[in-house]
Amino acid sequence: MKKLHLACLFLGVLILAAACKRDSDFNYYYYEPADYALLSQYLNLPDRPENYQSELPNHLMALGLSVRPVDYDKATLGRVLFYDKKLSKDGTISCASCHKQELAFADNAKVSTGVFGRVGDRNSIALGSVLSFSAYYGTDLFGPSGIPFFWDNRANTASDQNMASMTNPKEMDMSHADIVNAVQAQPYYEPLFRMAYGSNQITEARVSEAIAEFVNGIGSFKSKFDVEAEKALGYNAYSYLEKNNFSGFSAAENRGKLIYLENCASCHSATQSRPEMMKANNGLDATTVDAGVGGITNATDDMAMFKVPLLRNIELTAPYMHDGRFNTLEEVVEHYSTGIQYHPNLSTELRAGGAQAKKMNFSTQDKSDLVAFLKTLTDQELLTDKRYANPFK
Repeated sequence: MKKLHLACLFLGVLILAAACKRDSDFNYYYYEPADYALLSQYLNLPDRPENYQSELPNHLMALGLSVRPVDYDKATLGRVLFYDKKLSKDGTISCASCHKQELAFADNAKVSTGVFGRVGDRNSIALGSVLSFSAYYGTDLFGPSGIPFFWDNRANTASDQNMASMTNPKEMDMSHADIVNAVQAQPYYEPLFRMAYGSNQITEARVSEAIAEFVNGIGSFKSKFDVEAEKALGYNAYSYLEKNNFSGFSAAENRGKLIYLENCASCHSATQSRPEMMKANNGLDATTVDAGVGGITNATDDMAMFKVPLLRNIELTAPYMHDGRFNTLEEVVEHYSTGIQYHPNLSTELRAGGAQAKKMNFSTQDKSDLVAFLKTLTDQELLTDKRYANPFK
């Protein structure tokens, strides 16, 4: 009986060991070995997907913000698609061509150049200016509180946005059929689609969704401002503590923060969480040069109105404004100090009364301090995070 008991115990240990071995093999071989060998010929991908789930700091969650779950397999596929120049008509342009990671996913051109040297119409918006797309972007996810895409707010979702860029003749100039054919022609996509969707069927809807999932996985909330706001606020909801000095800020940065809160935050956000306004006219021109939102809605009140972005990573995203007219932060600050022009749709916050534009008349010290504060919004980790880097060899 004792021998039988020992034999059963030994058999149980062997079964457990085998189960652990199978589990270990499963964990190690997330991709089939042949699939990973194929992927490794073209791509620098880890042997299992990166974690694209964001966790916001307390000072942002206290505002009621949260990020929705991100599918790691779809985000991995989307990352490859985001950097793949084969998704353009002449094979020279990818999403990343106009959204460079080292520039907080902005472009350093006044207006980006697309396929065949064609010049676009507006400056590329920095993806890194956004706290997290999955926190409040996309009206299909957030209803009327969702923020739309493009300077003229014409796209409701990240999928709408990337498909519009891929099919724009001045950007990537692809038809829906072109997109599918280009992806089907690349051998590395079959295993990525299988992992993301359970089959290797490639459709333009899946391509668009995967790119959107990658974009939703991008988050920027590790700036010096965030570190100090976390220390000062913790899990307290918005209060005027932001007006108190941050212990880790220099005197110039704290003075600049106060100037920002008193003059800029009513449009751009005191907490750098989400913009206070969907659209605005900031007095760039006295007449309507670019219709902006009005070009989409045809409403008189929308003429020369444009998206109001957050200012995260603004130090890195020059040139500035929808047309890239300002090359430096100093030029931007000078515009608001003395250069605002009266337009019929000039935003109320920038009016001096009647048909007059406000002159903020910042001192030389004010201007320097404000720029110093804006530079605290830079998130250095975003610029080198391997999860968002070009995966191609």
